[in-house]
Amino acid sequence: MIEAGTTVAADPPPSAVRLPRRRGVEFSLIVVAVLLSVYGYCAVGLAQHGTVPPGAAGYGAGLGVLALLAHVAVRLRAPYADPVLLPIAVLLNGLGLVLIYRLDLETPRDQAATTQLVWSTLGVAFFTAAVVVLRDHRVLQRYTYVCVVAALALLTLPIFFPSVNGARIWIRVAGFSFQPGEFAKVLLAVFFAGYLAANRHALAYSGRQVWRFTRLQLPTGRVLGPIVAIWLLSVGVLVLERDLGTSLLFFGLFVILLYVATGRTGWIAVGLLLAVVGAVAVGRLEPHVHSRVEDWLHPFASIDAGQGPNQLAQSLFAFAAGGVTGTGLGLGHSILIGFAAKSDFILATAGEELGLVGLCGIFLLYALLVERGYRAGLALRDPFGRLLAIGLASILALQVFVIAGGVTGLIPLTGMAMPFLAQGGSSVVTNWIIVALLIRISDSARSQYDGTAAP
Repeated sequence: MIEAGTTVAADPPPSAVRLPRRRGVEFSLIVVAVLLSVYGYCAVGLAQHGTVPPGAAGYGAGLGVLALLAHVAVRLRAPYADPVLLPIAVLLNGLGLVLIYRLDLETPRDQAATTQLVWSTLGVAFFTAAVVVLRDHRVLQRYTYVCVVAALALLTLPIFFPSVNGARIWIRVAGFSFQPGEFAKVLLAVFFAGYLAANRHALAYSGRQVWRFTRLQLPTGRVLGPIVAIWLLSVGVLVLERDLGTSLLFFGLFVILLYVATGRTGWIAVGLLLAVVGAVAVGRLEPHVHSRVEDWLHPFASIDAGQGPNQLAQSLFAFAAGGVTGTGLGLGHSILIGFAAKSDFILATAGEELGLVGLCGIFLLYALLVERGYRAGLALRDPFGRLLAIGLASILALQVFVIAGGVTGLIPLTGMAMPFLAQGGSSVVTNWIIVALLIRISDSARSQYDGTAAP
């Protein structure tokens, strides 16, 4: 009991809580990723020639320097970032270089590993620039409409260039080629996130109910119209270019972000229904797509006709030959797939030579990368950052599903690049930019809970 007149000392103010930055953990994981990549490179040489490849030291040094530069940028500019994102990107990129090098040994006249390393260097340069220059992801919301104009311009450009393998998705000038749709998907993610964040309340709580006894409520045309028009325009351009894989990705991104912004599950049902209707219509009316649907439904028809196995059949044979543990790096025959072995079907090489165990490991890396992106978005307080992180992570998830489903016969094949693994300069640069943005967002998500961080 306290007597009258007694002075009671006030409790001391709580000390600021310092969150661990975990950059040491990131560095350790990067070292492991580089060592695993170098081990794979050496394993290919030993399997093919019985000796360690002469370029193993240069490959390891190059990949290590790139990873170190990226780590230094994160350590200095994004100290609270998730420590797992960068090591996963390094490991997937390193494994992709190993698989491309392994296939180069079967195609002496078509060497792609060196070019892919150059593109990876450019991707890390963009990654570093994004982490250093972009101090706050919310700055991107100011350029919502600039991003959509740039995205539509990039999507339209390939129409004026010759088609490649039945699709107009490339721009080729003076021996240099790139795929503008890869960059457009990041710009559209920024646009969708910015527009939906600004209009989320109107999208969720205004409009008319579709059916009397359902919970689906369509927003007013004034609110929903602009974003639907942009989506239809982008998908329409892609259909004209026969780039059905990217159009499917944009459609999935649109539906996912619309669901996240409004919280209404009815959008998922509507999205799936429209996807089925669109897929059936395009599959019947477009000859290029119809042939791929026929190959999916009857993958061994060419064998029965005496014409030999097609690409999908060869891919299935590669997965079957790999079994549980794989044939070993450098000991497979997936090169029989043909011209797309290093791009669309590179997962078949991984399945044959690393087996089911290796494939599960690769898919777990992708799943962890996507999960960390979702986690960073959910931890943020601002709607734009949340939608942007979920949109970027969903781009990776949708790509993996579409490509893996196509080469394994789960869904019809579409021409897309497996993130970080497949040959493709535009793809690897874009994926590094996505990882940079996720690292920036994760840094903001964690630093807002650190009592010692600067506001």
